[in-house]
Amino acid sequence: MDLNALKEAVVEMQEETALALTKQYLAGGAAPLSLFKAYQAALAEIGRRYEQEIYFIPELIMAGEMMNTASNLIKPLLAGNVGITESKLGKVLIATVEGDIHDIGKDIVTMMMDLNGFEVKDIGVDVPIDRIITEAEAFGADIIGLSGLLSLVFDPMKKLVEALTAQGLRNKYKVIIGGGQMDEKACAYIGADAFTTDAVAGVNICKAWMG
Repeated sequence: MDLNALKEAVVEMQEETALALTKQYLAGGAAPLSLFKAYQAALAEIGRRYEQEIYFIPELIMAGEMMNTASNLIKPLLAGNVGITESKLGKVLIATVEGDIHDIGKDIVTMMMDLNGFEVKDIGVDVPIDRIITEAEAFGADIIGLSGLLSLVFDPMKKLVEALTAQGLRNKYKVIIGGGQMDEKACAYIGADAFTTDAVAGVNICKAWMG
């Protein structure tokens, strides 16, 4: 099913059209995850426009509201397609790092981790690195998930990994980074254990780590 019309509606801030298309595609039998991916692609484009100063904070907020509305429609359908386990595989602390206010991708990952049997603590957006480490220690996390849509998050993520190393904690945690700008080069620069641009792939990486 071609979901380009949905992607374009989100990118162009056509809130009512996006919602109508989301309902239409779901009623037509579209896979819930495919709709998430269309929203993710739209948000990546919105992020690029933000970096180019074509879009600004109001557009980011509207995009977030559109995604939250869609999530409320999609999440109940998604639960039936993902294996829900009783025992917890491990603990994941997740945050959008300092300098970034995006929570869309993070919220999707948090939901998918929860559905797949992880105990997840989401500590929000624009979180300083010291707080991320403090929260990870208090929570007893196995994995630290760092989210960010814009390339400006690379340096805060790198500083967090360096801080873990300096405090003798680096080997205690697996660090996964996520967002539309992430790739192997960014992962190497930051010093993370893995990167992902896809919520499902990210869950599978974390599952593999926890055995």
